[in-house]
Amino acid sequence: MPRTAQAQGARTAHAAQWFPVCKLRDLEDSWGEAALINGQQVALFRVGENDVFAVSHADPATASHVMARGVVGSRGSTYTIASPLHKEVYSLATGECFGRPELSLDTFPVRVVAGGIEVEL
Repeated sequence: MPRTAQAQGARTAHAAQWFPVCKLRDLEDSWGEAALINGQQVALFRVGENDVFAVSHADPATASHVMARGVVGSRGSTYTIASPLHKEVYSLATGECFGRPELSLDTFPVRVVAGGIEVEL
């Protein structure tokens, strides 16, 4: 079963809901895809065969919706995404910014069900 990211992002007062987004096979390894899910822009990433992450598509430093075009990498065993604008590096799992602790990237729970990716918002 694929490993999936756990939520670290901000939650709203309403009950969270799982939304189907795409098939796992639709995501290229180490390449981001933007999705509009229930009115929210989300960036999806598959790293390797089984790791899937969902983060806000908005760059925390600029609020520009560009994170799906960031560069996927790693720091040790932590998968990362570097903003395509100012190159801040964030953990894909937690949203922590490694260079500027005052910034953080919202993350969302993601799961794979019967080959399909679902994101909880």
